[in-house]
Amino acid sequence: MIFGVTKGLYPVPGYGFSVKPVTTVEIGEGGLWAPPACTLPTAQRPLRAAEFDQLLGTDLRRVERTGRTRLRLVLDGAAHTESVARDLTARESACCSFFAFDFTHTGDELMLDVTVPPAHIQVLDGLSARAQAALDAAS
Repeated sequence: MIFGVTKGLYPVPGYGFSVKPVTTVEIGEGGLWAPPACTLPTAQRPLRAAEFDQLLGTDLRRVERTGRTRLRLVLDGAAHTESVARDLTARESACCSFFAFDFTHTGDELMLDVTVPPAHIQVLDGLSARAQAALDAAS
């Protein structure tokens, strides 16, 4: 086992927080947004969700739903943020190949456009809900 379990939590190395394990995958409001087609091992899904939550919780400025199959996450434009976001989205694309992630720098903001095919709108809805929850928690 790579990660030890302490009081039912799994530590996320390098991020300074722990996550609860899950036994089912939920899609939608407040749940994990991994679809059944995801090839990431189930045990690693809470860790991946925690990585997205960490990025959204620290660097997200705005959430914009720019279309039915498209979501824009406006992030802090710092080089570290871009490095983390690019690494995370590259790993996410490896297990959920239906995602398209595009980056655009504008001034001090980094636009992360997330696009999915119509069959995966529910997954995008889940990501949007997680992002909005992160914004709400920060304010």
